[in-house]
Amino acid sequence: MGPPGAGKGTQAKILCERLSIPQISTGDILREAVKNQTAMGIEAKRYMDAGDLVPDSVVIGIIKDRIREADCKNGFLLDGFPRTVEQAEALDTLLKNEGKSIDKAINLQVPDAELLKRLLGRAEIEGRADDNEVTIKNRLDNYNKKTLPLLDFYATRKKLSQVNGVGSLEEVTSLIQKELA
Repeated sequence: MGPPGAGKGTQAKILCERLSIPQISTGDILREAVKNQTAMGIEAKRYMDAGDLVPDSVVIGIIKDRIREADCKNGFLLDGFPRTVEQAEALDTLLKNEGKSIDKAINLQVPDAELLKRLLGRAEIEGRADDNEVTIKNRLDNYNKKTLPLLDFYATRKKLSQVNGVGSLEEVTSLIQKELA
């Protein structure tokens, strides 16, 4: 977990390679389900085509199907989910019913000034005109409002680890791996 620009996707990819577990990205799963025209994909497409958020129940259904696949037998890393306490509660119920549980929620801590610097740099490299300082600050504000309760959710369950997300890729990866050990 972590705010936009914290390096979640980058770290997830590295960790999945090192741990030989799949990275489960809800965005990727939704796009794949739509492409393959699964029942959940067809339902998700209705919302996506209308520009609406896909309901938690649909996303949970897609995650349920994904974690039942053979490559998830020895674990998996969730990327981009959960984002709210409601999603975390639904995920806990799903995992319990599957005989699984969340081992650890890792939150990458990066100061807002560093996030702004990273995101503005990324926007320049990727040529994204919509990623300006105002929209980035708005994304960070929204993240801070919606995620703090989720951090508390995992902290009260003794599942949350806070990791300094500032440093080289290897330094941050090493800190995360220590938390997972």
